[in-house]
Amino acid sequence: MKSLSLYLLFFCMIPLTSKSQSYNLLWSEEFNTPGSVNPEKWAFEEGYIRNDEKQFYTKNLENCRIENGQLVIEARKEAYKNFKYTSASITTQNKKEFLYGRIEVRAKLPTGKGAWPAIWMLGTNIDKSGWPLCGEIDIMENVGFDPHKVHGNIHTKSYNHTLGTNKGNSTIDSTLSNSFHVYSINWTPEKIDFFLDDKLYFSFTNDNKGDITTWPFSKPHYLILNLAIGGFWGGKEGIDDSIFPHQYLIDYVRYYSISDEKK
Repeated sequence: MKSLSLYLLFFCMIPLTSKSQSYNLLWSEEFNTPGSVNPEKWAFEEGYIRNDEKQFYTKNLENCRIENGQLVIEARKEAYKNFKYTSASITTQNKKEFLYGRIEVRAKLPTGKGAWPAIWMLGTNIDKSGWPLCGEIDIMENVGFDPHKVHGNIHTKSYNHTLGTNKGNSTIDSTLSNSFHVYSINWTPEKIDFFLDDKLYFSFTNDNKGDITTWPFSKPHYLILNLAIGGFWGGKEGIDDSIFPHQYLIDYVRYYSISDEKK
């Protein structure tokens, strides 16, 4: 089982430096305790939630559990409350909010037609402001019919997929379902940078107009980890029932503050 090593201990104490910035660990989830997720850190979404997806989200251990030092989100083909598939989605809503900093997740993705794993964020004011005015940051999305492509996107009231104006980009890696990779953002008041294994592939810059319809990212967001099945994007080329049961593995989630290095 993975445990907090001396390396991580020192990593928490000593800033990780880049060319112009340093990072200090503020919060993490290492998924070291077997069983269900820590209820002090995570809440479950349950039922049908969004996007014409075909799964029923549950909090059952069969769909979401910690084992071997990893979070396992498992999609299953099974009849459940008038749905044909089950899976899980966990969030930090009302548990932990994030505003600026570096958020990174080390994960191994499922693949196959119909799979739609994601690491993403929504504004904590969603219940009051609604989507997309609350803002959305898609740290990582992947659709199984295009298994080697990682997508990073933002959605705002002015820039979103329903208008065909969302802002984003993608990058290619042929090993997404064969090995673990680190998916991350660096979020500052000026911009949000998106990385795959510390390789920058998309930046979204604040236009500094003070307009929440274009930059709602000056307010806290919460994190979501989920594996959807089907939906308007994930199910675009159908669902391959031979892939089930199907697992999305997450090694850790870490959140750092970002500061400029002293020269």
